[in-house]
Amino acid sequence: MICILAISAGVGLQGPGKADFSRVPGVIMDHSPAMTRQYIGSPSIAVLPNGDYVASHDLFGPGSTRDRTHILASSDRGRTWTRRAEIVGQWWSTIFVHRGALYIMGTSRENGYTVIRRSRDGGRTWTDPKDSATGLLLGDGPYHCAPVPVVTHRGRIWRAMEDQAGPTGWGRCFGAFVLSAPERSDLLNAANWTRTNRIGRDATWLDGRFRGWLEGNVVVTPSGGIVNMLRVACDDDEERAAIITVSDDGRVASFDPATGFVPFPGGAKKFTIRYDRRSRFYWSLVNWVPSAQRAGKPGATRNTLALVRSRDLHSWEVRAVILQHPDPIKHGFQYVDWLFENDDIIAVCRTAFDDGLGGAHNHHDANFMTFHRIEDFRSRTSEIP
Repeated sequence: MICILAISAGVGLQGPGKADFSRVPGVIMDHSPAMTRQYIGSPSIAVLPNGDYVASHDLFGPGSTRDRTHILASSDRGRTWTRRAEIVGQWWSTIFVHRGALYIMGTSRENGYTVIRRSRDGGRTWTDPKDSATGLLLGDGPYHCAPVPVVTHRGRIWRAMEDQAGPTGWGRCFGAFVLSAPERSDLLNAANWTRTNRIGRDATWLDGRFRGWLEGNVVVTPSGGIVNMLRVACDDDEERAAIITVSDDGRVASFDPATGFVPFPGGAKKFTIRYDRRSRFYWSLVNWVPSAQRAGKPGATRNTLALVRSRDLHSWEVRAVILQHPDPIKHGFQYVDWLFENDDIIAVCRTAFDDGLGGAHNHHDANFMTFHRIEDFRSRTSEIP
């Protein structure tokens, strides 16, 4: 049984043969069957000044080139989607609007350089980051990131990244840092960007169970400071986030392991945190793991999507289950990026689901990108299993 709460239903692209998308939740934006060995990753969404929605995703897996991002757009508030562009040399990216222009920021490929591009025609054409004056921000590599928030605060624009300069191996290699630039500067010019020091994994943290951190969110704290709040991989059944403090000038990052790890539902998977001025809560859509499904692998359990909130970034409340499927092996609703739209949340999701063609390769290797609208999110509640 699939639990779908406050979600707009729809069917988008239809595949050949015996494809059956009738049970896929949300609006289908794109589909890549498992047989292609190309899986949908890195969903991100922005709203243009004219009201169009623009979204991006990349393709990963052994059948992919690991360096391509698709740009999709909707002119009817997410009911239907068309492809506007394919960018070669863009990966793990956030799409966002800044001072009337559309930008996309991430890496040049899997484990590539840090790059940013600009579009002035709604995502149809993009600048080329060929050097430090045109969008190549960090050319030493390798770098890692995800579609995480880009935040404007106190005259600067901020985004979290990770390098991979640590010991070999997933998690162990990631060093967390934050990039920032004056908000009125040329964002394509690397000289305008400041970066913090990089903080790598300490194997002694969390009593030796800490595996690493990644996919950080820049968040403005209740007191007006900047923090980087990261996904935490740990060898136990608890889920946490890590909070790194960033100086006001964007140059110094610091972390206290005694206080910096906080309980966070879904914290073993990627999440996006945003602050809502109306409710005065921080909100996120997370892969929370109900108690009945906890089996020691929270990072691999992505079949429940839940709405959570917090007053202070330290104490989080699960408000509602938005999407759920009983099978955690080949079903997942993950890497959700989202925005507030009046009383609603609009979201894009990397979805692993049945398609009549054998379904997803597994819960991680998604075969769909889907759009969802969570209506009246501030009052949304449901029974929490």
